[in-house]
Amino acid sequence: MGGTMNTPEETPHPTPDSSTESLQSPKGVDLDTVRDTSRFISAISDEVARQLVGQTELLERLLLALLCRGHVLLEGVPGLAKTLLLKSVAQAIHTDFQRVQFTPDLLPADVVGTQIYVPDRGEFTVKHGPIFTNILLADEINRAPAKVQSALLEGMGEGQVTIGEETFQLPSPFLVLATQNPIEQEGTYPLPEAQMDRFMFKLKVDYPIHEEEIEIMRRMAGPPPEPIQPVATVEHLMAASAVVDELYVDEKLLRYVADLVVATRTPSAYGIDDLDGLIAFGASPRASIALVRAAKAHAYLRQRNYVIPEDIRAVGTDVLRHRVLLTFEADAEEIPVESVIDRIFDRVETP
Repeated sequence: MGGTMNTPEETPHPTPDSSTESLQSPKGVDLDTVRDTSRFISAISDEVARQLVGQTELLERLLLALLCRGHVLLEGVPGLAKTLLLKSVAQAIHTDFQRVQFTPDLLPADVVGTQIYVPDRGEFTVKHGPIFTNILLADEINRAPAKVQSALLEGMGEGQVTIGEETFQLPSPFLVLATQNPIEQEGTYPLPEAQMDRFMFKLKVDYPIHEEEIEIMRRMAGPPPEPIQPVATVEHLMAASAVVDELYVDEKLLRYVADLVVATRTPSAYGIDDLDGLIAFGASPRASIALVRAAKAHAYLRQRNYVIPEDIRAVGTDVLRHRVLLTFEADAEEIPVESVIDRIFDRVETP
């Protein structure tokens, strides 16, 4: 059940001002190409809106990840429609889709597949697991032990899996859309840091506001909505992703992203002395890549063919919150990682 987002057709291309003119390039993708290849985005938004109430920002972040071919982790307590949101977006795209319910007794072979002995032929054959798909919904991923979670690492990082002595390429695109419950919930296991770093976004799902809760009850008391219909194809998605890759990013913005990420490692080098002792580990270079790619997709949804600092700021928290690890002192003082990231964005000079 849901709300809609500002789609590219609804958001006019902004008139450049003096602060953004220097960030544009005379070369690269033209605006007509951006508009033409982004039309399917509004169709997905409208289709998902028939199922979901609210969650507008979450829906946009999922669309950004699809355009960037990046994996997404949604965190929230049970009952906030995390699974419904991911499933609805996946179903709106005519592509291969698999869902795996992660449980404490799940085995790695249940995800990637295994070798099976065939008596008639006297040999082993490989049975592929549900990971061989375009979109994998990993539901409650942190309810399975670390061995199972790590089984996804190779697929998420390299687009391939190894079964026995053979390596198999996964379909392209391959995206993991995962949900997890807060680690304070009973029966959860923290995800390994290496796997967390492979998610482009970590998104927090909050409770609906009062009016949204009323609308949810109103809808659930009526007849069930029609099933989600595919309104886009993998070809639409791949064509749009190719355009996003070509969007222009000025050298000044690349340096800005580098400054932001390095500031998560050595904040005192940027005069942010109040963060000393609060950050245990900063973001990796994978965060820099994700920030640039996500900022491009953010500009694309607003029908711009170039990136501005506001694009980077808009996606910064969701890209960095799971990559900046705080110290025990920060945890003891109950300082949220989002507050630390906000301080870095406030103090690092913007181009």
